[in-house]
Amino acid sequence: MDSAEYERKIAARFASFDQDHNGYIDREDFSGAAKAVLAEFGTTARCDKGQALYAGAEAFWQGMAGIADVDGDQRVTREEFVTGAVKRLRDSPQRFAEIARPFLRAVIAVADEDGQGPTVASAERVLRVLGVGAELAGIAAAALDADGDGRIAEAEILAAFAGYFTTPAPDA
Repeated sequence: MDSAEYERKIAARFASFDQDHNGYIDREDFSGAAKAVLAEFGTTARCDKGQALYAGAEAFWQGMAGIADVDGDQRVTREEFVTGAVKRLRDSPQRFAEIARPFLRAVIAVADEDGQGPTVASAERVLRVLGVGAELAGIAAAALDADGDGRIAEAEILAAFAGYFTTPAPDA
């Protein structure tokens, strides 16, 4: 993948973080995502899982800001995201997955409704509530189940998350 294609792809990923579609990524996008996931699964913000999700969202925001908020204004513009992501993630996609790990781990806990790990169906619900279209959410959730056991493991989610930013995708 050439540099221009990679930058175009990363720019397209910006929209997945800009939850309120105001043109930049900020703390509210991450807390809004946490709130939406909690509402989808009927989990309260004050319970342990809710607190962990909000803490994970804050950690993810801090990591994102550390990578991409060049001017320190607590907002990541599309250009800052493209520049920060391309510069820091091209050679180490796992680094971005590690920044997201506390949030992803907390999402897994909320989506795990029976203590056996989140199902493909619960992963699809998470993706839909985070703004992925229904058809694509179903396809993506099924793809997350790399071992075909009907459950989504943390390792599968982290690998998919890192891959989302580093592998070619159609029209992305």
